[in-house]
Amino acid sequence: MRSFWTEPFLWLHLAGLAALPLTLELVWLGLAVSDPLLPVWLELLLVAAIGLVPVLWMQLTRPFDIFSLLVVAIKPEQLTEQQRRLLSLFKMKTNKFLTIAAAVLMLWLLWQINRVAPMAVGVVPLTSQWRIVGLIEAGLAFAASNLFLQVPLSVVQVLLTSETEWASTVPYPLEQTARNFTIPGIRVKQILPLAKEEG
Repeated sequence: MRSFWTEPFLWLHLAGLAALPLTLELVWLGLAVSDPLLPVWLELLLVAAIGLVPVLWMQLTRPFDIFSLLVVAIKPEQLTEQQRRLLSLFKMKTNKFLTIAAAVLMLWLLWQINRVAPMAVGVVPLTSQWRIVGLIEAGLAFAASNLFLQVPLSVVQVLLTSETEWASTVPYPLEQTARNFTIPGIRVKQILPLAKEEG
């Protein structure tokens, strides 16, 4: 086992992949609200604009800071040297091609989900007045779906780092962390119990 694998935030965010089927089901239910009011391609474009574009842009420009949980995040100045070294790996190891490929996969899944959405009409017996609400809900669920795929994908790439490369990784500059990473939620000093820092 590599020494940096002891970081619990890596495994917490990797486990987020388990939520992907649930969020995709919520997309399905949102698309099942009534019959389309607009051309199908336009409705899917709306869902993708809400759910795909922001997450893809974030991962390509200011990757998600994994030292966060739900609505709280560790203040950059509270990160250990090991955690800042992990941030360096997230900047270096996240492959933009894989990020874009994952986004394309999600677009394909969105199209497939929309094709079977009529099967859920009986589950969501709402009138056409609720269609726009359903599309917005589908868009938000699609955003969560993309997040639960993209973040674990970047975690896997970091986990595959060799011990030799890890040993030579320099901690990410503290003053650049807030500028170059997306730090969600309220910033706090600590989220999980402190663990012994590995070299």
